[in-house]
Amino acid sequence: MKDRESVANTIRVSFLVCLVCAVVVSTAAVSLRDLQQQNRLEFRQVNILRVAGVYEPGMDLGAAFGRIERRFVAFDTGEYVDMPADFDPLRASRDPELGRPLESDPAGIRRTARVGEVFLLRNDDDQVMRIILPVHGAGLWSTMFGFLALEPDANTIAGIGFYSHGETPGLGGEIENPRWQRLWEGRRLLDDDGNVAIRVVRGAVPEGASNEEHLVDGLTGATITSEGVNQLVRFWVGDQAFGPYLDRVREEYRGEQRAGI
Repeated sequence: MKDRESVANTIRVSFLVCLVCAVVVSTAAVSLRDLQQQNRLEFRQVNILRVAGVYEPGMDLGAAFGRIERRFVAFDTGEYVDMPADFDPLRASRDPELGRPLESDPAGIRRTARVGEVFLLRNDDDQVMRIILPVHGAGLWSTMFGFLALEPDANTIAGIGFYSHGETPGLGGEIENPRWQRLWEGRRLLDDDGNVAIRVVRGAVPEGASNEEHLVDGLTGATITSEGVNQLVRFWVGDQAFGPYLDRVREEYRGEQRAGI
């Protein structure tokens, strides 16, 4: 009995318990890794399909996502480039060779990769119906991650959605509210001079505003989160990110329209 209550025995038992627990946790982590990766993939697919306006609960994700083409874009030229399938722009942004510091940083993210990814929703005739851009930026309490979907003209907003953030529930957390997200639909990125004009205002958009097509209501009681969304959207469609790519897409779209395609 005395030996059982000794310090040495206590340490021995504690060590054995810790060892068993470590083995159990490690085994579970390894065995569940594939499932976790699959769940993350499906979660991302759902959010891309949702912002593209084609998601339905219970749908076959594999078949639906088969209409989505993933491409890579060089931010400096706006041209498509080839990258490995496992290329991760967020991870690449921290790499000295693959990433770059920002000259100006309105989105509060400090660095980006030199290459970004875009997702193209195509119809049965292989025409692009949606251009989906990953976006992220600083809010009040967190980095907000989401997707912005554009119509084929690369100027009209088709949808916006956020899938990860730590903003205050009921205030900044309302960026997840479908009613607020619907306010973005049909808004336009650029003014007549080609400048980025989309903007989240403080409060409600004034009735009858001459530039209403570029304005989105702010979130009540969440000024900093609203401004964070405003800045991240404007950054990602601007010159330091997808701007050159979107300019190229717009030019091609106008050419197709003139040709009657």
